[in-house]
Amino acid sequence: MIDFLWNLGSFVVALGILIAAHEYGHFWVARKCGVKVERFSIGFGKAIWRKTGQDGTEYVIAMIPLGGYVKMLDERVEDVPEELKEQAFNRKSVWQRIAIVSAGPIANFLFAIVALYAMYLIGVPAIKPVIDSTIAGTPAAQIVVKEPMQVMAVGGQKVRDWEEVNLALAGHIGDSEVEITLAPLERLESSDNGQRYILNTKDWQVNPEKQLPITAIGLGMFRPSVLPELAMVSKDGAAGLAGLAVGDTLVAINGEKYTDWPRFVEIIQNSANKLVSITVRRDGEQLSFDVTPKSRENAAGKLEGVIGVAPTAQPWPDNMKVQLEYGFFESFPVAVDKTWQLVSVSIKMIGKLFTGDVSVKNLSGPISIAQGAGNSADVGLVYFLGFLALISVNLGIINLLPLPVLDGGHLLYYFIEVITGRPVPEKVQEIGFRIGAALLLMLMSVALFNDFSRL
Repeated sequence: MIDFLWNLGSFVVALGILIAAHEYGHFWVARKCGVKVERFSIGFGKAIWRKTGQDGTEYVIAMIPLGGYVKMLDERVEDVPEELKEQAFNRKSVWQRIAIVSAGPIANFLFAIVALYAMYLIGVPAIKPVIDSTIAGTPAAQIVVKEPMQVMAVGGQKVRDWEEVNLALAGHIGDSEVEITLAPLERLESSDNGQRYILNTKDWQVNPEKQLPITAIGLGMFRPSVLPELAMVSKDGAAGLAGLAVGDTLVAINGEKYTDWPRFVEIIQNSANKLVSITVRRDGEQLSFDVTPKSRENAAGKLEGVIGVAPTAQPWPDNMKVQLEYGFFESFPVAVDKTWQLVSVSIKMIGKLFTGDVSVKNLSGPISIAQGAGNSADVGLVYFLGFLALISVNLGIINLLPLPVLDGGHLLYYFIEVITGRPVPEKVQEIGFRIGAALLLMLMSVALFNDFSRL
């Protein structure tokens, strides 16, 4: 319940900030173009707070935080007094209307830059993308790893941590090949630009519900040595319900002496819904517990066991840690470059959704966003800022889609007006709005279905 409330609260804060940025873009440019703004609303439905400013605009915060709007004076919507007609939206030139409508998505991109600027100014602790193996039967299996290797670039794009590797790989889902550049961790300075590998990804499948692109492509992430002591035991997991606790030291499983974590995981995964005996040492005493692993579907579609525990890991080596922190002036170009990366990957993914190269299972709705907001806020401010930037970029791009109910649909009509020299007929616009609303509802339904299926 506490997790739910935290996720909900983080979701409302995140969405409120992003909606305010988007709508303020429309509001600011509309005012600059001489359009009278009647209402600036964050949220829909019944108002829970309202105030009329000295400029005559009513500022509103409404109950349903799933959007917002800027209500402008418009003769097509209501009767406008003669003395105010010059302030009506429809009286403005087509280029002014284009500027007003496009200002919302542009504000989202600018907000992403600001959020990332603050994030890099504060500094983000990260781990270098180092691999010590590859996974058999995956595109990366062709790479022979004899020593720890750092991923330097993906598809020609430089990467500094695992988050950037994951983002870059996501942009190549559906491509027939991916170029990855690796260099020995201990000899980075003498390895020039590293060695390039062209991975065949024609049959590369990524299930976002089960695995990250990093794992799906077969990169074996370096991880510190694992100790047999349990660092996490889920209260609702099979182990927690059976009586295991944080601090227990693994001794044996099904009578087999504990040797390493991978072997322990293998036995658990092969014992879905089957009783296993786990022996641990607690306060100098040896105890045995009967645990029945719960089942879940893995990336291959097969059932595997899970008991909800995690081991204690050794600290990360200093040469694998990196602090992504820049100065007052240096942070700005880094933030701009990162925003462009997010825009580029998001556009590629949306394009591949429509071409069928990427499954609609990748679509996420408000539940996933709420979980992401809660998780990032729980980790810390810098991660929450990064999450806001990612969602802000996606909000901007989605609003530019040429669906008549979105900003992109309005822009489509206005550009047709620029080309033809006359507005698109009202009847054609109305039909377009209905089709756009239906398509948007369908996309939202798929996203919500995906959300519920991941719970």
